[in-house]
Amino acid sequence: MCRNIKTLFNFEPPATELEIRDAALQFVRKLSGFNLPSRANEAAFERAVEEVAASARVLVRSLVTSSEPRNREVEAARARARSALRFAGPRQEPAGSQRS
Repeated sequence: MCRNIKTLFNFEPPATELEIRDAALQFVRKLSGFNLPSRANEAAFERAVEEVAASARVLVRSLVTSSEPRNREVEAARARARSALRFAGPRQEPAGSQRS
């Protein structure tokens, strides 16, 4: 799955049209293998983005949950913390220690 596609459901405030379209664009890019389509494929690519965005919009608006909406700032901070751990440099072994 594309790492750039963000969860859009159950946030306060709800996902914006731009967020839905951006997720659709990332999905179509992944499926097609094109970051930017050629002129010959441009119309099909744009049509696919619009159709995926429409489907995503219907899905996000029709889902229900009993859990509290998530806070965007809290989720962004968690994502930054995960990213920092994942992309941290190699672990430094304390001087004089030996791995077994």
